[in-house]
Amino acid sequence: MLSELFPNLKVEKLWEATVETIYMTAISVFATFILGIILGLLLFLTSRGNLWENKTINKIVAAVVNVFRSIPFIILIILLIPFTKFMVGTMLGANAALPALIIGAAPFYARMVEIALREIDKGVIEAAQSMGATTWHIISKVLLPESMPALISGITVTAIALVGYTAMAGVVGAGGLGNLAYLEGFQRSNPDVTFIATVVILLLVFILQWLGDFATQKLDKR
Repeated sequence: MLSELFPNLKVEKLWEATVETIYMTAISVFATFILGIILGLLLFLTSRGNLWENKTINKIVAAVVNVFRSIPFIILIILLIPFTKFMVGTMLGANAALPALIIGAAPFYARMVEIALREIDKGVIEAAQSMGATTWHIISKVLLPESMPALISGITVTAIALVGYTAMAGVVGAGGLGNLAYLEGFQRSNPDVTFIATVVILLLVFILQWLGDFATQKLDKR
């Protein structure tokens, strides 16, 4: 039945491409979550009136975040070719996409982290300070727990964007469903392959959104 509806589709290639997309998304989401929180905390803590107020560092971090957040992803892949070859040794395959995916998504998520932290009631932070809490305790016991629902919601949005990024990376040889849709579908005039690859990408997006919404609801104590 499947072979009749989609005569050009090879299930083993679809499965391989799906696994590659999940792999690229999972690794880049994890790295983006860690790096984005670090950058977001730096942006928040070094801003005016906060624990590590430092105008110079804040401007440097903000400039780095703004620059990499503004570069279109397909251009970023090209710009990072020398760095990717140095890190991975090749420009082809799922691993080759990871540097561009992480560098492209982390600044985007860092701004979401900063916004989430700014929404925390200043009184909660001041109360922790008055009780003698160290900066690390304020970060680990106040800032991150209080903002966690927003952080999870933000990483969900970022993860969905990363699925789209993996599809773009696939066009330049990074593998995954984007590569399948382009090489096996578009270039070989097999619209059924392109259609199925698109459907699987949409399914991944719906699953990520559901998981993100579920986790956010569980963490939100309001």
